[in-house]
Amino acid sequence: MSAEQTTTARPGVWRRFWNWLPDRIDRRIRIFAWLSFLTEVTIIGTGGAVRLTGSGLGCPTWPLCTAESLVPVPGVDEGIHQIIEFGNRLMTGVVGIVAAIVVVLVLKLRHERRDLYALAVVVLGGVAAQAIVGGITVLTGLNPFIVGFHYVASLALVCVTAAFLVRMSQPGGARTLAVPRWQAVLTHLTTLVMALTIAFGVLTTGAGPHSGDADAGRNGFNAELLEHVHAWPGYALFALTIVLVVAAWRSRAAAPKLLRWTLVLLAVELVQIAVGLYQARNGLPELAVGVHMVLAALAAATMTVVVLHLKRPVRDS
Repeated sequence: MSAEQTTTARPGVWRRFWNWLPDRIDRRIRIFAWLSFLTEVTIIGTGGAVRLTGSGLGCPTWPLCTAESLVPVPGVDEGIHQIIEFGNRLMTGVVGIVAAIVVVLVLKLRHERRDLYALAVVVLGGVAAQAIVGGITVLTGLNPFIVGFHYVASLALVCVTAAFLVRMSQPGGARTLAVPRWQAVLTHLTTLVMALTIAFGVLTTGAGPHSGDADAGRNGFNAELLEHVHAWPGYALFALTIVLVVAAWRSRAAAPKLLRWTLVLLAVELVQIAVGLYQARNGLPELAVGVHMVLAALAAATMTVVVLHLKRPVRDS
């Protein structure tokens, strides 16, 4: 094919690709939006496995696994730890690919649905930033504060992907409050209490035994004291959520989905409290700690959904 033929063929390829992109929220967007959410939750689980199995420095360098190899080296003492950590690194690639696909799929909707496009771009940028933070985590020998930030950033991306799922099922445009203002304020206050609970949970983990590697340092705080400090806002969160359930029941006519999701939030918190009590009273077993980490992300995602259901489209007012 001549250079002139190549030049004329290329625009045709791009035009067909552009025409293939969705011009509305279709099945392709829904599937990859859910995959984005699920992979973000999964990488929290795999990241927890890295820490809880002591595999945090299984691959001691970054971006290579070892000084000489990009992938784990078979037959070495740290082989299983290398496989676990490298698996988590590969999961980052999967998360990034899915996030990139979502951005591409909503490209044609970027003017009509700026909210979805902005959320998709935030997730893609966040995944790229998380990869860098992961590298810093390794290069600093699993500094507990950086490890904690790494977890919180992953949790935030779970919330953003959850927000995308909610907004893609709603019409675009202006929105107005569907509940009394006091209820909205109480919901945001509950969100703040949840954030405090998670923050103290991260500090507690940073002071506890699951450092990710035998040689990794701890943050220096008293882990036993922090367990109690972490529990206090947790119980306050549960009490506030009960109040939110009652409020959502009273406003169910104006915001019918709000009650359902507030009940889901209450259920997740009940399970989270049960797991937290179990792990505290049984010497922090690894599996229970990992479940606790994932449940915290799911609770934060559900809280995001609750907040987004406080409003409804103006056209429905």
